[in-house]
Amino acid sequence: MTITLPNALKLLAAALLVPAGVAPLHAQDWAKTRLDASPRHHEYVPLKHGDRTVQAFVVYPEVKTKAPVIILIHEIFGLSDWAKEMADELAGQGFIVVAPDLLTGFGPNGGGSDAFPSTGDDRTKAVSGLDPAVVNADLDAAADYAKKIPAANGKIAVAGFCWGGSKSFAFAAHRKDLSAAFVFYGTGPSDVTTITAPVYGFYAGNDARVGATVPGTTEAMKAAGKKYDPVTYDGAGHGFMRAGEDPNNNNPANKTARDQAFTRLVTLIKEMKSSPMASNASHKSSVVAKSTKPAMSCHDEKSAGMPTEMAAMK
Repeated sequence: MTITLPNALKLLAAALLVPAGVAPLHAQDWAKTRLDASPRHHEYVPLKHGDRTVQAFVVYPEVKTKAPVIILIHEIFGLSDWAKEMADELAGQGFIVVAPDLLTGFGPNGGGSDAFPSTGDDRTKAVSGLDPAVVNADLDAAADYAKKIPAANGKIAVAGFCWGGSKSFAFAAHRKDLSAAFVFYGTGPSDVTTITAPVYGFYAGNDARVGATVPGTTEAMKAAGKKYDPVTYDGAGHGFMRAGEDPNNNNPANKTARDQAFTRLVTLIKEMKSSPMASNASHKSSVVAKSTKPAMSCHDEKSAGMPTEMAAMK
């Protein structure tokens, strides 16, 4: 499915298009301002598993009833102000959000995302080098924590953006008790047969690197009998969920895509059903995407066969 824009708006978007999806990290003051003004409860929670402790940003909605929990996976820029602001926005729609800082312990002096400089590409390099097995273990810790939140209703979904979009898809292949997985401009895993939750994709029309992988993923999901519903937003660039609400965005298609995608996301979360899977056992099979090697969201990652050593915690 592709959502199109009026011709006049297309022309304006083409004339003004710049790579807003890769805006510098220090340009997110607007996100922090919105986050600071939020009336919702924010807290940082340490999530322990094995000998590792991951810090998570948790946001609660102001509601009377129990709510679904969304595990939010940040972009390749780490747990940025925008990632936390996005978590807060989702909480504003009635959902509990747990956003783990997957850079916990890998930053300077054993810190996390906030320990990195606000400029430069140190965060990007660090996120790209994360061991996929460690990422899944961290996300398992977040999901296990979500299941024990007294205010939660038992429904857990995962939503990821950019690099996190690919990790959301991969986590859906790993974790068996998810109610849904939401993939924002991320690629699918090579083996999709272990997926049990429906997967919903959100893609940018002007993002051929990631968009080129969607047909192969669609074919693989269909062959495996899995639900996969990708939507492409015409004229938008990679990272449109962030760029679309950035006051400095000059591609109108990003804002249109962001608004439409957010509405779709909220609707799908409200409609999702509890997972029928009680266990989290993993298994392997043989249906794979036809693309030779899925493109990584935002930036290439290191080979999965070269895990990064865990840095010492503070």
